[in-house]
Amino acid sequence: MRTALVTGVNGGIGSALTEAFIEEGYRVIGLDLQASPEVVCDEYVQCDLERCASEEQYLTSKSTQVDALLGGDGLHVLVNNAALQLLKPTESIGTDDWQKVLGINVVAPFLLVRSFLTQLESVGGSVVNISSIHGQLTKPGFVPYAVSKSALDGLTRALAVDLGPRVRVNAVAPAATATPMLLEGFSGHPELLDELAEVHPLGRIAQPHEIANVVVFLASAAAGFISGAVVAVDAGIGGRLHDPT
Repeated sequence: MRTALVTGVNGGIGSALTEAFIEEGYRVIGLDLQASPEVVCDEYVQCDLERCASEEQYLTSKSTQVDALLGGDGLHVLVNNAALQLLKPTESIGTDDWQKVLGINVVAPFLLVRSFLTQLESVGGSVVNISSIHGQLTKPGFVPYAVSKSALDGLTRALAVDLGPRVRVNAVAPAATATPMLLEGFSGHPELLDELAEVHPLGRIAQPHEIANVVVFLASAAAGFISGAVVAVDAGIGGRLHDPT
């Protein structure tokens, strides 16, 4: 059976990823900060990615736990989905903020690839990083997050070159997606959510399963010649000019 390791499994996109991979016949190992899974996955490891990014011993311990669950089998897909979105104006951003955001969003994904490289390579596996439209197009208040997603895009391309034929590495860059967290942010203001939808050329925001389906495709044999790609799943908003006139 094929195995997928998904970080941030308890989130809106993470739960959709879990469901999509299970539907495709994968065994899913989930990683997240909570003590227990909030979604149905085959195996679960509580994991603090901020600590993984800064404590080698902790990273080794968590990698060993996952490796034990693999039982000597290979890892077919690693999905680096977990992320920290910190919203602050420039004058309020401190060094701790940078370390936390870059640690979780960039350093931890790299370290997980490094940790499971042998298992991925043994079965010709692939990595899919969950980036964001903010890696290319952003707005006020998103500086650390936007920088981290730009860095994750760069990491995707660099790893694709560095790992060559051994492991494919790609990324998906969603625009606004109807996760519980996003919808909660618009609670009591449905008109603002409608405005957000209307900005997208398709007239709506994404559903989590639409992001997950692209990830499953990139992990499949049908995408066997795709590596180093950052696939925009953004309803065309990345090509739209916002002109007040």
